[in-house]
Amino acid sequence: MPPQVLNALAEQLNHRLEAAAPEVLQMLSALGRRLYFPKGILFQSAEAREKAHRFDATLGIATEQSVPMHLASLREMLGESLPPEEVFPYAPPAGVQELRERWREKMLRENPSLRGKAFGLPVVTSAITHGLSLVGDLFVDPGDVLLLPDKLWGNYRLTFEVRLGARIETCPFYRGRGFDVEGFAQALAREAAEREKLIVLLNFPNNPTGYMPSEAEGHAIVAALLAQAERGTRLVVVLDDAYFGLFYHLEGPTLTESLFGMLANAHPNLLAVRLDGATKEFFAWGLRCGFFTVAPGRPESAEEVAAVFDAKLRGAIRSGISNVSLLSQSLISRALSDSESDRERGEKYALLEARARRAYEVASDPRFRDSWEPYPFNSGYFMCVRIRGVDAEAVRVRLLAQEGIGVIATGGEDVRVAFSCLEIEDVQPLFEALHAVVGDLQ
Repeated sequence: MPPQVLNALAEQLNHRLEAAAPEVLQMLSALGRRLYFPKGILFQSAEAREKAHRFDATLGIATEQSVPMHLASLREMLGESLPPEEVFPYAPPAGVQELRERWREKMLRENPSLRGKAFGLPVVTSAITHGLSLVGDLFVDPGDVLLLPDKLWGNYRLTFEVRLGARIETCPFYRGRGFDVEGFAQALAREAAEREKLIVLLNFPNNPTGYMPSEAEGHAIVAALLAQAERGTRLVVVLDDAYFGLFYHLEGPTLTESLFGMLANAHPNLLAVRLDGATKEFFAWGLRCGFFTVAPGRPESAEEVAAVFDAKLRGAIRSGISNVSLLSQSLISRALSDSESDRERGEKYALLEARARRAYEVASDPRFRDSWEPYPFNSGYFMCVRIRGVDAEAVRVRLLAQEGIGVIATGGEDVRVAFSCLEIEDVQPLFEALHAVVGDLQ
């Protein structure tokens, strides 16, 4: 099959990237090199919105008296707080500009290491799973390797191995009561020795373990990545920050910011990609509103690199899902500027922290030591226990059938408990039942 000829717009973007950061061009997948945003209907419609002062016959929607045409019954369901213009039309492929700017301001407030760094304007995604798919579009070819700690969300395998033909390699997550930084550094060096490009995916707070590194561990992870970049490996470091902000410090202080800020502009061979969103942070799972943000290694050309990625991401989104729900974006944009929303988020955080502390207290009870060992956890929605002497799947099935209690078996020995959906008074009975089932099976 003859090689595909690049569109002229894609070639222009690639030339801009090569001039601004040649090492980043080498990180792109074949599809990433082909991606561009066409000067088609959306481009021409955007020009018309600025200049068509008489009539605008470019839009792919219907209007009525200059307002987006809509059903009154739908409008009534939504109430009067949002005008039709913020609900019914299509959103721009990269997202509503105001929302993107507000999310960037939020990132700067919550991540002190980002201040003074050069990074792109967040692009709106259909939550983090879509963001992961875009990572695949831009950077992953069949046969590429992604390095992850071995306690990982199973959907990563569907996204990268099943859909894209890449290979996930793992390193030990824990060492003692903390993250295995040494094991991570060794695996990083091992996998990088065989290839010029490596994709590293880090998910903190972690699903399934609920672990967030300490400040010392965070700096050690960054140091290992920078050392490998210095050796010449081109690193795409993806930060899945889905549970950002839910930090409970159960066994001591943890990091309270993303590794993204520490990695931004850190080395030309390292491109940091942050995936985060409103899904968990605003308790708005069904709104499917996430963000994809890039931080190049060269601060002097970061603006140009970010602009190229903005265009390629718009092309990927346009060709995949067209755009993210405007209603979702309008709701989250308003929530970002609403002090009442901040207060409510604080209340939900306090409730989750109380549940986490109760789960920590109960799961660590010495009475249960013959049934399991709890893994360290301090954040997020989940915690895991390592079952002693019994297959985790057998425990899950028996617990469901015998006690009517659902948990997740995440490996041969590991059971994940989502304390996020347990009332505080339900925590003790759940672990008592789990203990009884493990004892029966033992």
